[in-house]
Parts: sequence; C-alpha cells; structure tokens
Amino acid sequence: MNFAEAVIEARESGRVEVLIDQIPYAQMIGVQGQLVGDEALFLLPSNKDNVGNPILPALHGGVIGGFMETSAALHLLLFMDRPKIPAIIDFSIDYLRTGQLRNTFAECQVHRQGRRVANVAVTAWQTHRDVPIATGRVHFRL
Repeated sequence: MNFAEAVIEARESGRVEVLIDQIPYAQMIGVQGQLVGDEALFLLPSNKDNVGNPILPALHGGVIGGFMETSAALHLLLFMDRPKIPAIIDFSIDYLRTGQLRNTFAECQVHRQGRRVANVAVTAWQTHRDVPIATGRVHFRL
C-alpha cells in the first residue's frame, strides 16, 4: 500500500494505525492515534526507551518534540482536503513542564489551511488536558 492509499484507508476506516505504520519514526517511539468524532487524539505510551534523564526519570525533549511534530503531520493528513505529504517549514515548541515517564497525549488544531501552507497548533499533556507539558506551532508546506 502506498502512502496516499494509507491516508485514504485511515480516513475511511478511522484506523489511524494504517497511516502510522507508514512512518518509521512514529513506530519507533510508539505513537498511537484515535479518531474521536471529527477530532484526533494521539498517544505516546510510557516507554523507558524514550527517557532522556534517567535520574528523574524524564522524557527526552526531542522525543516530546518529535511526538508533537508527528501528531501535527498525522492530524493534517487525516483532515486536509487532499492526501498530500506535508513538508515542515518550521516548528516552534514551548516546554512548560517535565515530561514524566507516563503516557503522553497530544491534540492538534488546524488554525489555517491554504493551498500552499497550513498552520497547526499542538498541545501535549500527561495527567490533565488543562496542564500541558508542551505546546507547539507547526507550519507545513502542502
């Protein structure tokens, strides 16, 4: 199955894992996704391989950033008008709290999608949606 077919299959079946299986990095860190109505929720399960500071233990900032970036791309693929691989123009992240060794969730919101560029906001949290560990903004070229 090629990438465009995986996007269409994920949209039609609601099985986000069909699309995640096409992204090796998402598989490596363990990203999971679920469509909830017209929204998507992404999960990074607790995994010791994703720890950056074993003393705390705390998730590696790059893993948190990679999870958020991947979530934004997946969200855009699931909800944009035509299945096309978005290319990242820039990614800005604010780390707000330590990412502890527990499940991490992310939700995205497309602020604007034009013909050439899309702007996606991402929020990552662990225990409560109202207490984010990081927020980010991603610009994609379509």
